[in-house]
Amino acid sequence: MSKGRLEAFSDGVIAILITIMVLELRAPEEANLHALQPLVPKLLSYLLSFVFLGIYWNNHHHMLHATQRVSGAVLWANLHLLFWLSLVPFVTSWMGEHHVAPVPTACYGGVLLLSAIAYTILQNAIIAANGPESVLATAVGRDRKGKLSMVLYAIGIPLAFVHAWLAVALYVTVALIWLVPDRRIEARL
Repeated sequence: MSKGRLEAFSDGVIAILITIMVLELRAPEEANLHALQPLVPKLLSYLLSFVFLGIYWNNHHHMLHATQRVSGAVLWANLHLLFWLSLVPFVTSWMGEHHVAPVPTACYGGVLLLSAIAYTILQNAIIAANGPESVLATAVGRDRKGKLSMVLYAIGIPLAFVHAWLAVALYVTVALIWLVPDRRIEARL
């Protein structure tokens, strides 16, 4: 089975998600800089989600570049990842609309955690289809970076009910960890 269709479909879905997010941003009624002030929480939520989707797109590309074979399990695991990513525009809008309130911020973290879990499932499905000595398997190793990300999300979710901005700071920390594309894969190729 070819990975080209899988990659093209995933690229298209992620592009649509980014488009949906930007369409949620409405221009202010007034034509001055002060009119942008109420939009700051929405713009910051959009920025964070844009970065997250960009990180997923970039790392997904690298992961598929290291993939030789695609199985039915890989296709389903990829759809599972895309499902969770498709909820990013919703939680982005909710969190931005309510100025980082506890419940929307926790739900945002929940979608990020479930996306990270889905990405790990996809990664494991690709490794199963390509073998334990494959480029991807040797590149990710024990995947400390991925596991750390999931731990930080899991801490951020309940933290949102104590101090929502600290939860957002953890989410930003995960983004910073992944901002540089996964060099482990590039080094093996």
